[in-house]
Amino acid sequence: MRIFLQNARLIDPLSHLDEEGDLLIDHGRIAAIGRGPVAKDAEVVDCTGLVLAPGLVDMHVHLRDPGQTEKEDILSGCRAAAAGGVTTLLCMPNTRPTIDTPETVRYVLDKAAHATAHVCVAGALTMHLGGEQRTDMAALRDAGVTAFSDDGRPVTDSRLMADALREAAALGVPVVSHCEDLPLSAGGKMHEGEVSRDLGVPGVPAAAEDCGTARELALAAAYEVPVHICHVSTRTSVALIRDYKRRGVQVTCETAPHYFALTDEALRGKDADLRMSPPLRTEADRWAVIEGLQDGTIDAIATDHAPHTPAEKADFLGAPNGTIGMETSLAAGLTYLVHPGYLTLSQLLYKMTAGPAQILHLPCGRLEVGAPADLVLFDPDERWSVDPAKLHGKSRNAAFKGQTLTGRVRRTYLAGKLVYCAP
Repeated sequence: MRIFLQNARLIDPLSHLDEEGDLLIDHGRIAAIGRGPVAKDAEVVDCTGLVLAPGLVDMHVHLRDPGQTEKEDILSGCRAAAAGGVTTLLCMPNTRPTIDTPETVRYVLDKAAHATAHVCVAGALTMHLGGEQRTDMAALRDAGVTAFSDDGRPVTDSRLMADALREAAALGVPVVSHCEDLPLSAGGKMHEGEVSRDLGVPGVPAAAEDCGTARELALAAAYEVPVHICHVSTRTSVALIRDYKRRGVQVTCETAPHYFALTDEALRGKDADLRMSPPLRTEADRWAVIEGLQDGTIDAIATDHAPHTPAEKADFLGAPNGTIGMETSLAAGLTYLVHPGYLTLSQLLYKMTAGPAQILHLPCGRLEVGAPADLVLFDPDERWSVDPAKLHGKSRNAAFKGQTLTGRVRRTYLAGKLVYCAP
């Protein structure tokens, strides 16, 4: 099928394209870009006032499948992805069973073949995320994993982590690391600071993340191997990564929208939907994250989409950590970064498309003739209120619920197929 997307603002951050024009989809691929006559036998879509960009690449998602499908599953998570303009995602391995064998990798990839987003798989670094026995990384690579991670449970054994980083580098597969010193964060429910003390709630010190980040950076520097740092939330971690990048260490990192938009002040109402790991930090940390996005220290924006049931989230102190975010990530970036003038639209899109695609060695995140037509069409100025009941995944634990955000996805195409159209 041929689709002619007409009069859009075309933005491709990788090639610095930002101009009014048209785009033709033919047999699932981008056939032409630029001004031209309407293609014959094509469906014409008037995109006046809308931005057409590469589909978003979310490199940090929990799909809960296999094993916890009451929270989310591969198909429901991909429906949420499509509604947020995400066409490619990386799912984390903390499922039940853990994604630590080729058989589990194949289960995910087979089920995802019918989904409304491309699903890439992060294979576990250690069996059962136990931190003791390394997985057969070569077998996982051959089964189709895109990255390795023990996300949610950092590898505490530095020797084991060093060996894993070196083997991953030899295999050409990135390691994405959850940085946390578990003894420091043990028992904590939110950021350790003024708000936690006022509420009488045990806190997680910023040092828990900072120590974990420092260890990963030291290993990458000592062994001259790459590492990717997940969900950066503290000013010290940003400063450490900036310093190591300047030294030429092969480090990349991501943050999530809640870290540049919200602070621990939001937890005064004791809403467990605002509890995540790492936790919301202070205003000084939030500004450091924004500065890291501005100067290139932070390479990517991911969601750490982490669905949980309403029953689990009903108890503030007992609830598991995590918030959903794929349907609000683009709008949050527009609302908190682009419209205030901290990033240009192209800069934001780079960190949500080409940036993560390059980190994961994926051939996506660009507008280019011949490339797959994985596209997002959005109104950068439309205001909308986040109603969890209207979201497309199974869970409702949205950090931005009730907020009015600016910027809304109108359509998402996956390999030229319309997989989401706003009502």
